[in-house]
Amino acid sequence: MEELNFTSTPETAHSSAQSIYDPVAAYKFFKSAASETRLKAGKAIFVQDKKANRLLLQHDMIYLLLDGEVDISVNKKTIATIRKGEIFGEMAFSTGAVRSATATAKTECMVIALNEKQFYAALREKPEFAIMLMGVMAERLRKMITRMIEANDMPASEQWKVSAVFNDDLLAELEEEIGQREIMRFPTGKTILHEGQSGVMMYIVLEGEIAVSIQNLVVERVGPGGMIGEMAIIERTTRLATAIAESDCALLPINRNVFIELVKENPAFCVTLFTEVAERALHIARQYEG
Repeated sequence: MEELNFTSTPETAHSSAQSIYDPVAAYKFFKSAASETRLKAGKAIFVQDKKANRLLLQHDMIYLLLDGEVDISVNKKTIATIRKGEIFGEMAFSTGAVRSATATAKTECMVIALNEKQFYAALREKPEFAIMLMGVMAERLRKMITRMIEANDMPASEQWKVSAVFNDDLLAELEEEIGQREIMRFPTGKTILHEGQSGVMMYIVLEGEIAVSIQNLVVERVGPGGMIGEMAIIERTTRLATAIAESDCALLPINRNVFIELVKENPAFCVTLFTEVAERALHIARQYEG
């Protein structure tokens, strides 16, 4: 691998996630669990609307591109090009959903692919990688929402489900780890997060329901077990949305340092966050394509 230069950020690196994503660390993470594979130009890596068949011993995979270029296409139209040092395929990998796009080797490529077992083995060895991957996923989610805003195509509120991320057991565990004294309470109608402002906290909802809006349009409702504000914590960027209490709420605040410790110490917390961000992105992508 000495001939591959992973000492600098790829040209296509995600702008607001640059301080988070490190191609060198990504390579070490993937390499700790699997070996490189060379692919010929034109090879389909995964296919839109398909998913791995467990009965045939197939596995959903997440990929790191070591060399070459990979085209990402939807309905046979190229929408992005993956370049050396970038991760791809993480959305379907995290959710177990069908692939929302097709990935094809544009040139001869070298990749490392991890299945679920390999990924979590690597995560146990290098838990800090979770922050980077969350940054990549959050940036892609942010870009999709921005495109919808620019196209004046945000989905109507009835198209969004009430979001609940953490089950009761994990919620109780987090509450015990962080402490009852940290719980924050907001009355009905109180604005918790302001679109465009800097974020220093994410919140897990213990009680009540919160309406999340972008440009005054409600895009999500978050109930007990749900979370808000996680993107600003991961990316250290301004808030993308406004959050208002629709009923009296009790929230568990988590700052960046506590967030990192929870990811390191509680794999279930980490896995849940991956799945939630990926499901949000897939839902928005389907709305946008529709």
